[in-house]
Amino acid sequence: MSSDNHDRDDESNGATATTDKLSPMDLRSEFSHHDPTVARINNGSFGSCPSSVIEAQQRYQLRFLQQPDDFYYNHLKPSILRSRQAIKTLINAGHVDEISIVDNATTGAAIVLQHVKWCFFQSKFNPGDTAVMLHYAYGAVKKSVEAYVTRAGGHVIEVNMPFPIASDDDIITAFKNALELGKSDNRKVRLAVIDHITSMPSVVIPVKELVKMCRDEGVDCIFVDAAHAIGSIEVDVQEIGADFYTSNLHKWLFCPPSIAFLHCRNPEVPNLHHPVVSHEYGNGIAIESSWIGTRDYSAQLVVPEALEFINRFEGGLDGIRKWNHQKVIEMAEMLVKIWCTNLGTPLDMCSSMAMVGLPACLGIMSDSDALTLRSHLRDCYKVEVPIYYRQPKDGEVDPVTGYARISHQIYNTINDYYRLRDAICNLVSSGFTCKVFQD
Repeated sequence: MSSDNHDRDDESNGATATTDKLSPMDLRSEFSHHDPTVARINNGSFGSCPSSVIEAQQRYQLRFLQQPDDFYYNHLKPSILRSRQAIKTLINAGHVDEISIVDNATTGAAIVLQHVKWCFFQSKFNPGDTAVMLHYAYGAVKKSVEAYVTRAGGHVIEVNMPFPIASDDDIITAFKNALELGKSDNRKVRLAVIDHITSMPSVVIPVKELVKMCRDEGVDCIFVDAAHAIGSIEVDVQEIGADFYTSNLHKWLFCPPSIAFLHCRNPEVPNLHHPVVSHEYGNGIAIESSWIGTRDYSAQLVVPEALEFINRFEGGLDGIRKWNHQKVIEMAEMLVKIWCTNLGTPLDMCSSMAMVGLPACLGIMSDSDALTLRSHLRDCYKVEVPIYYRQPKDGEVDPVTGYARISHQIYNTINDYYRLRDAICNLVSSGFTCKVFQD
């Protein structure tokens, strides 16, 4: 089934009478730990974990605390392998050895970029060779590129994408131009960092086309940062064809924080190591990642339990992806109609998140203004939603410079989006502007 969200009854949802499927009451119970006073339309930042998966995690935690030695020697590695096998199937990897479990996509990025650093240090890459990444790459990944690649002698070129975006062609053209720039002055493009879904603003990137372009251009290392992908869009790593692909399971796959996977097309590539060196160093990236010292590994063990929860939803993971995509589009279109604004992307470039233009009169003219409005919505209206600032182009009249990044997950109801709608309408009618508020 789906839920009773959006005032749909069981019959119209196509729900079955079997106890195995999620009933509306089950769904409310699974997320009853959420603060009921908050309209939480920001699943994209931290995800959500149902109670049944939390309970499974707690059982693992207790088993470790009861007898740590037994758990370490007899249960930890087989349980991690079980999760790796489940991920392999989910993403259509060729072999389980290609799957490493790490804390989050930022850790996955560090592993890849540390590998690139050693390619510079060992003179496989030359000083001044280039790395290409999107201007909208995640901030932590940009910092990792700076820490590993720039400091090793690499030259970084950012792909300037327009926003709002009209089509995939906008991105493909911008990326092609960046690759051409990267090859100028007899340099070689050694690394491409490609988001599958950018975080802010949220845009589904034509990743297969960009990976093929990089292959055709002879880029040595292609890394896809897909922090938001698994659970929100279909992921087939063999079809995508990147050298490395990482995604979080705690954002859209209902696992507790924190767990991600790193897929390595060739896990035997030299100098591929976890940044935390421990006893398994040298035994391959998957085994290195499975033990980085005494810590809580329970989030990495409950992937099968998370999939059990997912399969209780009508249509399983595919049903959840389609439901969230359909609903986030419906809510986004409702909001732009009320606010007389626009969406940041075409509908087919939304996943389970959408960029919704905010009324220009709110006066969002900086990143600081965007944060001010976000905090005001949280503190005064109990609405949690990220706000993005878009710098206006020269000559624009009354431009839409602020966008709300709304998420939809199966626990959301239509009232969450009505709360946001009414809060913004109230601010507009009261003459609120970010500038006056900060003054």
